[in-house]
Amino acid sequence: MVPGGQERATSSTSPAGHVAVAAGAYSEQPTREAQRVGQIGPGFLSLPYRTPKPRSDGLTHVLDKGLSLFALESLIQTAGEAIDIVKLGWGTSYVSDGVKAKVGLCRAAGIHLSPGGTLLEICEYQGRITDYVRWLERLGVGHVEVSNGAFGMDIERKRALIRMLAQDFTVLSECGSKNPNAEVVAADWVAEMAGDLEAGATLLIAEARESGTVGLYNPDGRPRAELVDALAHELPVEKIIFEAPRKDQQAWFIRRLGPSASLGNIPSDEVVALETLRLGLRSDTLDLLPESGEHLCADDENPVPPMPPLYH
Repeated sequence: MVPGGQERATSSTSPAGHVAVAAGAYSEQPTREAQRVGQIGPGFLSLPYRTPKPRSDGLTHVLDKGLSLFALESLIQTAGEAIDIVKLGWGTSYVSDGVKAKVGLCRAAGIHLSPGGTLLEICEYQGRITDYVRWLERLGVGHVEVSNGAFGMDIERKRALIRMLAQDFTVLSECGSKNPNAEVVAADWVAEMAGDLEAGATLLIAEARESGTVGLYNPDGRPRAELVDALAHELPVEKIIFEAPRKDQQAWFIRRLGPSASLGNIPSDEVVALETLRLGLRSDTLDLLPESGEHLCADDENPVPPMPPLYH
């Protein structure tokens, strides 16, 4: 179940689950019975294991940069089963109409919604955290992001905010600076994320910005493999959402950690494309496909009916 739903995901002391990253490559762990999930598409292909909703791994965290209510409704109609969290980027929720309606629309689809962490940082900078919390409560928002990458908030203050907000909200804590010149030290990220979990954060977000050129990535967009491996080995990887706005970055994480990697800052028009990467239905991840054989995703007892004729 998505953390923050009716049941919280249990903590783990190692990146166990559906992936093994010790060798730097994806390998499936579940048994044959565990691989029998709900039918995907027409149901006749054997596909990699995909955790069904509500899920606690393989999360897709979508960046909403100002979608209209109608655009969000259309996105949910097309790809709602693939979306777990919608993030209203930076301060867009402050200047957009219909935020409360978006909250209701997402809730009805089993999707959680959170404002961006930059907005919280601005509220902290101006001494408006109490007003911010009251506003979120009026909107019906249940998830909140706490970050310190824009203003460089002191870590102890960040932890105090996490502890306070975790009493009433599901907290997503983001780690990493938005400054492209900031030094990236894997041990520091591990320590900060571990402390944020201890303070009450339910999920962690590894920073990359919308550009995918800071934090997790080198300025040219290449992932910092040593940083990713450190996070995956030292922390419960199912609790980490790795921001991956670009297709090559998404493919890299899926090949490194498997289809159950939780990925964030996904552009709204790339959700379906990401799902095809997870399922080996795009050239970048074809080698994740099982060999020809039994259908792992089809419901054998309820086969897909034949297509009706095009003309009567």
